Amino acid sequence: MKNIIVIFGTRPEIIKLAPVILKLREYPKDYNVIVCNTEQQKELSNQTLEYFGLKADINLDCMRENQSLSSVQARILTSLDEVFNKNKIDATIVQGDTMTVLCGALTSFYHKIPVYHVEAGLRSYDIYEPFPEEIMRQMTSRVADLHFAPTSINKEALLKENIDENKIFVTGNTVIDALFCLSKEVVENSEKFYKDLNIPIDAKLFLITAHRRENHGERIDRIIEAIKTLAEKYSDHTFVIPVHPNPNVKNKIHERLGNFKNVHLLKPLDYPYLVYLQQHAKLILTDSGGIQEEAPTFACPTLVMRYETERKEGIEAGVSKLVGADYDKIVSESEKVLAHPKAETRLKAQNPYGDGKASDKIEKTIRNRLFK
Repeated sequence: MKNIIVIFGTRPEIIKLAPVILKLREYPKDYNVIVCNTEQQKELSNQTLEYFGLKADINLDCMRENQSLSSVQARILTSLDEVFNKNKIDATIVQGDTMTVLCGALTSFYHKIPVYHVEAGLRSYDIYEPFPEEIMRQMTSRVADLHFAPTSINKEALLKENIDENKIFVTGNTVIDALFCLSKEVVENSEKFYKDLNIPIDAKLFLITAHRRENHGERIDRIIEAIKTLAEKYSDHTFVIPVHPNPNVKNKIHERLGNFKNVHLLKPLDYPYLVYLQQHAKLILTDSGGIQEEAPTFACPTLVMRYETERKEGIEAGVSKLVGADYDKIVSESEKVLAHPKAETRLKAQNPYGDGKASDKIEKTIRNRLFK
């Protein structure tokens, strides 16, 4: 039996690693899966674990209020070092581009334990867009032993960086696997959730999420002004904004959008409730990476509030557009959708990010590596 530690700390990481954890646990004689949560997003991560029926074996509680990137990195590294010292580990699985990913990969490397990187090879090639995630993902690639690339574009990026082709495997993105975990009961619960909040879920639903660090400061001001303009002009539409708990975002959004009758400001949503909104949205405005990947499954056009994206497949396929934090672009591109009936604006292209079988491919590759 092989001991595999899966390290995560944020909601997107859990969503994308849950299918892998569940797949590995289908083979209890082969894998002992140790689930480690740094709790980089404590409330959101634990909330999402429950949805998948999972519980962390190890919780690190690494976050502190108003901490610097350097201090949280030091705290996670120190905590993970203790975990590795206390456990016999044969391999480490990390996903994506967060501080937890980098620290998990580095700690594993320091202990000479192989790192398996889920969602490898995404690149914007702008070290400040997204910040600091672009560099964290690139640095993780330098120490990873297996690179699970969602698409062929991601594989090509790794090959250009002289990563051994024998270590790169195109699998699709596990976020699509997670979508197929939605049960009929979950859908029914989501429907009741919004009905109880008196939020109409119809053909005029506009979903908005904004949380990324690079969109704080003046950028969030421009984003809010654009939303205000749209909310005033399209008063017959329902604007739903799950508000990120970061005070740099939360306070401004509540102060300037809280009085609009057609704007609903919600606390961070449980994963199935957010997916339910994507399923029914007419348009999505977001700076989230995961939503860029999920929305095409529901044929929903997506405007991405970034100036660069490491998810170029969506741009090339025409299922998403970059609008940055540009007031004029956000308003004009939103109006191209909002001004027409929902049925006329549905996407025709297939989701370029996967078919829901990524976790199967990942397990088979890990098996070939560990039991060869």
